Amino acid sequence: MSKVLFLNIHGHGHVNPTLGLVEELVKRGEEVTYYCYDEFKERIESTGATFKNFKTEVFSRSSSDHKSKNVSMEQMLNFINSVLQSSESFINDLLDDIKGINFDYIMYGASFPYGRILSQILKIPSVSSFAIFATPKELEYGGANKININSIKGHPVVDTYTKVSNNLMHDYGVEMPGIVELFFNKGDLNIAYTSEYFIPHPEYYDSSFKFIGPPTYEIKENSDFPFNKLKDKKVIYISLGTVFNKADLNIYNLFFEAFGNADAVVVMTAYNIDISGFTIPSNFIVSNYVPQSEILKYTTVAITHAGMNSTNDLIYNNIPFIAIPFGADQPYIASRVEDLGATIVLNKDKLSVQVLRASAEKIMCDSSYLNNIKKINNSFKQCGGYKEAVDSIFELKSKNIV
Repeated sequence: MSKVLFLNIHGHGHVNPTLGLVEELVKRGEEVTYYCYDEFKERIESTGATFKNFKTEVFSRSSSDHKSKNVSMEQMLNFINSVLQSSESFINDLLDDIKGINFDYIMYGASFPYGRILSQILKIPSVSSFAIFATPKELEYGGANKININSIKGHPVVDTYTKVSNNLMHDYGVEMPGIVELFFNKGDLNIAYTSEYFIPHPEYYDSSFKFIGPPTYEIKENSDFPFNKLKDKKVIYISLGTVFNKADLNIYNLFFEAFGNADAVVVMTAYNIDISGFTIPSNFIVSNYVPQSEILKYTTVAITHAGMNSTNDLIYNNIPFIAIPFGADQPYIASRVEDLGATIVLNKDKLSVQVLRASAEKIMCDSSYLNNIKKINNSFKQCGGYKEAVDSIFELKSKNIV
């Protein structure tokens, strides 16, 4: 049995893919301590891991401008600066919390900014969970692909980065990753939740990457969802995720108008959105949360924000879908699926009732989309899943036994 330290950020799309991985580790005798936030406590503990709460946010809520509809370079740099300003206290607090525990290896979400730093400080092997799809070069996210020390001279983030880098070298003898690489932390082993067929630029994904296919772990949660209303019906499922879903609330009215009279039941998520001001058609079921894996068993066609987890779920279940990306890696994921002939991508700023209706009709009637979804799905099924991921982790572990 090995002791495993797992660290992740506050985000459904980053935590959920790791749950099956952690459960498989626990089944095979590993003792996993998983640091995250209370929202995910029940899910993490259900895997058999020990849940621990960070004392502070990795990304503070006050620095959430990076989640808005249109992110400027200035906003992105301010966000990075706020993360860097709290980095030393965060690292010191965590090290104090785990003092006296000898972990055998560390695992972290690739977007957890201190993962690689902590693996160097603790001098243990590292495993990174890549729930993000686009690489730093390709990310359409506030110009992140253009950020480097030379290009942002004059912004306070440069001085903050330099100070933190010097202090980490002085205190722990470790080197700071580049500014953008803080949010794309590679490990000695990198777990990617997709297939090699799905990635367009394999040069980024070196031999340290293990492609295991999409997460297949079903989150065990109680739900009072009225599944009886979906039986023997055409079902349209609409989900814009949990991050950018508040970017433009007018889009929900477009959905209501486009599909309010449809001969279908429309299931729509509205995560942390006040829906009291909407006039909701009688054929809609709108909820803060729905059990997605179960809903997809009834779904005829879907509309998605093209987050990696949702896209994987739709492809894995052979559901025709329309992609409306908002930010982060969503535009890149959507364009990749479109390149493979498996979706229709709509511009969030140019939506209309007519476009939504026509796109839904086309994606259902044109069999080429479903056929191409099945090609991607077949590539997923050829991957080894969580068991192969854990095999690779054990192989890494065996190479580092002193």
